[in-house]
Amino acid sequence: MKNIQLLNKIAKVGTDRLDPAVYNVGADVTAPEGIMVRSAKMHDMTFNPELLAIARAGAGVNNIPVDRCATEGIVVFNTPGANANGVKELALCALLLASRKVVDGVVWAKSLAGTADVAKQVEAGKSQFGGTEIQGKTLGVIGLGAIGGMVANAAVALGMHVVGCDPYLSVDGAWHLDSQIKHANSYEEVYAVADYITLHVPATPTTTNMICANTIAQMKPGVKIINLARAELVNAADLAAAMESGKVGAYVTDFPTEETVAINGAITIPHLGASTEESEDNCAVMAADELSDYLATGNIRNSVNYPNACMALSGAMRVCVLHANESAVLTNVTNACSKRGLNIENMLNKSKGENAYTMLDLSAIAGEDLLAELNAVDGVRRVRLITR
Repeated sequence: MKNIQLLNKIAKVGTDRLDPAVYNVGADVTAPEGIMVRSAKMHDMTFNPELLAIARAGAGVNNIPVDRCATEGIVVFNTPGANANGVKELALCALLLASRKVVDGVVWAKSLAGTADVAKQVEAGKSQFGGTEIQGKTLGVIGLGAIGGMVANAAVALGMHVVGCDPYLSVDGAWHLDSQIKHANSYEEVYAVADYITLHVPATPTTTNMICANTIAQMKPGVKIINLARAELVNAADLAAAMESGKVGAYVTDFPTEETVAINGAITIPHLGASTEESEDNCAVMAADELSDYLATGNIRNSVNYPNACMALSGAMRVCVLHANESAVLTNVTNACSKRGLNIENMLNKSKGENAYTMLDLSAIAGEDLLAELNAVDGVRRVRLITR
């Protein structure tokens, strides 16, 4: 039995995909070979030597020590696109919340409870909650991946002009964008023309505080900013000053912090982007499939710290080697097989930055001596032997 530990509640439709005859799944299992997680903080965790993989049921992996996992030979998966529609729909809601003072109006209307002539008071007081329409306005989309691309397409359908920028946009991603979406060569081009700006990029050293006093100064007066990506993308102090002056007309975020909940006029949503039944189910299913495929076959799909590598099983045994991206490692691995007379029927070697992965399908079953030799190779982090 393979132990799978759940650090958060994972949708049953996902865990049900893990065959109970093969997997022991639960929150209290010990010495897990796999972990499924959503938001639990893992940076202070010490990982047991049996742990082979962590599957994050969601896109962001800020709660996982990804680099440390790589050096310990632990593959980290995420589920890109599984919750994209849920976040897209919340982004559209955020566009409307930024345009119309719905939140303030609802709070005010509720305050009328217990008073007389509510309908008359509403008609007299509604003018304080006037807003604008999004049709005909320009939406700037920063990041055109799975979520940003869907938001951009939906905004076009709603009658908005859309300009987007993504330095890392893939060819496949570009094919899925509406032809009416204008391509900007820099974020600055987006800032200059957008009435609304929506952020769909990960939090990295280069994107942290990307919305700050300097970039806000490049935007149109009264610009409305939507951040359903990560709190770190926006400098809270600079945002507060810009909202106070009127330079920023509205701010809607799905990542409240001590600073942003105190900003007058900011709409702080309690991280609801992927909190739909459909998103949670989709993420759980994808995470379970990625985890079980890796444990059973060694195939890697949607890893954030090791390269994607998939190969149909052939031969009598598969050798899976997680290692540093150094040429000498591959030579030593293949030599260890050759000197034992083990024919390599199929081989795949992929790299991702400093990390690499090699799979070899052998013609015969190797002994533990091969495992010991490969583990001793400088740069090798973990070796597994999988028998068909």
